[in-house]
Amino acid sequence: MTDTLTPPRAEGPTRARASSPLRTELRRGLGPWAGAAVALTVLVTMYGKAPGWQGRWADTTNLLHVAAGLLAGPLALAAGCWQGGRDRRRGTTDLWKSVPRSPVRRLLVAVAPSALWPAAGVLVADVVCLLATWPYVSGGRPYLELVAADVLAVAALGALGHVTGRAVPWRLTAPLLGIVGYVGLAMATYAEGPARWLGPASEHQFFWDRPVWWFGPVSMAWTTGLALAALLAYGLRPALRPLALVPLAVAVGAAGLILRLPVDEGPWRPDPALARLVCDDGTPQVCLTAVDEGLLPDVSAALAPLNARLTGLPGAPVRWVSGPGGASRPGDVALPDTGQEAVRDRLVRPDLYLNSAVTWLFSDTCRPGDGTGPHAERAGLIHLAVAEWLAPTPDDYGPDPSAARPYIDRLEARSPAAQRDYLARYLAANGCRPDEVPVP
Repeated sequence: MTDTLTPPRAEGPTRARASSPLRTELRRGLGPWAGAAVALTVLVTMYGKAPGWQGRWADTTNLLHVAAGLLAGPLALAAGCWQGGRDRRRGTTDLWKSVPRSPVRRLLVAVAPSALWPAAGVLVADVVCLLATWPYVSGGRPYLELVAADVLAVAALGALGHVTGRAVPWRLTAPLLGIVGYVGLAMATYAEGPARWLGPASEHQFFWDRPVWWFGPVSMAWTTGLALAALLAYGLRPALRPLALVPLAVAVGAAGLILRLPVDEGPWRPDPALARLVCDDGTPQVCLTAVDEGLLPDVSAALAPLNARLTGLPGAPVRWVSGPGGASRPGDVALPDTGQEAVRDRLVRPDLYLNSAVTWLFSDTCRPGDGTGPHAERAGLIHLAVAEWLAPTPDDYGPDPSAARPYIDRLEARSPAAQRDYLARYLAANGCRPDEVPVP
């Protein structure tokens, strides 16, 4: 039997795999640089304000939202506008028209770098900042639906800028559009009424609230609907341009829902889980909200010297309370916001926080006309002396206590029993009536 040898197949020249038009567009032009500029701008802005935002998800999300709207948005507009006018400036418009694809498909491929790269830059910055917050946060969660809405809003602004650049291919259109976009977005943040929530940079600074469930998706429909309507109106043939009314109607409907929000609180509602009080077992108790639960040991330690003097005295606080409810029960005394002195979920100035707590303890709400009379100046010095005795003002903060030094010296010279007796009389007195304030 004869073996039949099969000759090897002749291999021709290797054909290079053709790159898709979308991949080519994403790799060339201004797109990658725009994405890098957006990411760097947001990250540098966040870094400049760190570590103040790393203790609460609300702080991180809010600052990222403002940075995306006020900084990344105008950058995306300007970069998209420059990218959109590129073909007319280079005289390659006829070359694009010769490609055997529909005008809308050609436009979508061309606009992809203007929309996707800035959105990717915002997304990268968001991920980095959320990961930087995660080790220090106590309670709650990041509002990922709002983060996603910010990413889509920046993509929509990049697409709108691209269409503008195609329609007005003047070289100064891009920088002017970026400036106008920044001014317009900044003005929208200060608008009165629910119209401010249409802008992608509206600010909210309440730490115990959550957005209504539908606000994120509706915001996405509002911004992407406008961008898609502009793309279809520009890219479709005249006979098909009425199809652009469909995404425009979606955008208008979404805007209508947003405009029906309450004037003051907008889409934000109180979240009982975030405002839930978490207390220590001291006397008086120290109670913080679940958002700041990680700060409870530091705050308790800062207030410990004051609590040691107040324990058992009539009129002393029963609980120190921080949060939206404030002093809701008899014996409650409101605490200053821990976020003012906290860095990365740690109280960095216990002395300053203790001084502020004493100030809040003795801050009586007086009526007009109270605090006057022949003993008003003396009462003011006594108030200052008691506060300084309980919690001395740091050298780099607060008023100069030298005028109250004689009263401070008298208090410090007393025996512990005499000090407690005076403090009990002081707590029982009406601080708004100068003649009732006891003299040390």
